[in-house]
Amino acid sequence: MKLLNKAAFFAAHDVRHEDVPVPQLDGAVRIRVMSGAARDAFQEYMRSFGDEPRPASAVHAALLVHTCIDEAGEPMFTMDDLDQLRTKSSAALDLMAAAAMRINGLGAAAVPDAEKNSASDQSDDSGSV
Repeated sequence: MKLLNKAAFFAAHDVRHEDVPVPQLDGAVRIRVMSGAARDAFQEYMRSFGDEPRPASAVHAALLVHTCIDEAGEPMFTMDDLDQLRTKSSAALDLMAAAAMRINGLGAAAVPDAEKNSASDQSDDSGSV
């Protein structure tokens, strides 16, 4: 493996994505690996709950805001879409969030207490490592 210089480092296309079928929506969504800044924003949102329980739908919707992109690679949602995202099928949200967690290598350790403090009794089915 070659040693990268600064120009090669910044030119590298390291933000991978995956198209995830969502049968509940009769389509697919494109989920990407979060940039460092997107992960920071997601973690800041998680910290905003303080010691309060985090509703699973809010956690999942926020994760989708930071990982779903359109065909041009632009964010599909903003935090202004959070409440509307939460109105979608919980099965669809769970499926997409599990994919986003897997793609981003997130789990209980990376998203501190997200599921443990969730208002619902969710299991960690993310399959993340």
